[in-house]
Amino acid sequence: MPATSSIMSLHLRLRLWIAEMNSDINVLRIFSDYLVELHGKRNIPEVTKGIDHFKQQFTILRKEIDELRHEMQLSKMNLASTTRGSKSTANKNSPPDDQYALQKRYTAFKKTFNKIKKEFGLFEAKWSN
Repeated sequence: MPATSSIMSLHLRLRLWIAEMNSDINVLRIFSDYLVELHGKRNIPEVTKGIDHFKQQFTILRKEIDELRHEMQLSKMNLASTTRGSKSTANKNSPPDDQYALQKRYTAFKKTFNKIKKEFGLFEAKWSN
């Protein structure tokens, strides 16, 4: 049973990351709405430049989310098939190589997302008044 628990733990971690990225998508949508409102309020070059910058950053983040979620969904399905299949216990005990790569990519994504989120918060606070 420990092998199944290990696979289940990986599966649950992927589900959690996917759920967090779904939440991040909603945050990006709200931030985009802020950009539209800000553009209507302050149509000056400095604000327009900032708006363009953040639109580009949000597009990049969204693309990364979509790619990561897709890869995580595939990994989740592979974990499920490993658990259901007749693979050896040795294979079930060691996490698939893609888990490490996904974790590394997810960690890098979250770091970038949080940085952009903080920068946008400062930008929005400066120009929304």
